[in-house]
Amino acid sequence: MGRTRQIYTFSCSRSLTRSVQEDVLFSVDVTCTGTPTVQWTFMSGAVSRFIGTWQLGGPANITLDYSSRVQNYSNGSMGLSDLRLQDAGFYVITVTEETGSSKDAGFVLKVNEVLYEDLQYLSVAGVALAGLAGLLALIMWLVDKAYWKIKEWRCRKEMPGNHSNTYRKYRFESLFYSFVHNGSMSYIIFSLHDLL
Repeated sequence: MGRTRQIYTFSCSRSLTRSVQEDVLFSVDVTCTGTPTVQWTFMSGAVSRFIGTWQLGGPANITLDYSSRVQNYSNGSMGLSDLRLQDAGFYVITVTEETGSSKDAGFVLKVNEVLYEDLQYLSVAGVALAGLAGLLALIMWLVDKAYWKIKEWRCRKEMPGNHSNTYRKYRFESLFYSFVHNGSMSYIIFSLHDLL
């Protein structure tokens, strides 16, 4: 009479953690007599749900609820794609030999929810920072433009022919004339103070 010898799992732990919309592989290696049949069952609390069954190397019979998300493998492993929060729970593989003897092994799957609110907050913060950077760049451009405008205005102001420079030149010539003809130093000092 044949006997199921062992079911090996390649996972370091039978406790698996994934996030919503990710995929998971329940990896096993079945060693037994003859060609066994494997059956996968999902359990969570009071819920027990049949997933599928197949003979190793043969076609699989997957329930309608899982038909689009389950991938069966010839060594008995099972892949489950597009995970949902309700997929969290206990997954049991039952290996049954042709003689009728069987053996079970299980995996615990935890499914984490993706925090879309946090992702949305980060996106909004990124847009805000980009807008702030653009505003700072605009301010720097305006300041630079104003600086060169002021510098250009000051250069024009100091150019010969400017009314202010003409007035100062006229005042200095008048002071020199007064000093030559009147010799009044006090008048010159007063006029220089008024000019400056």
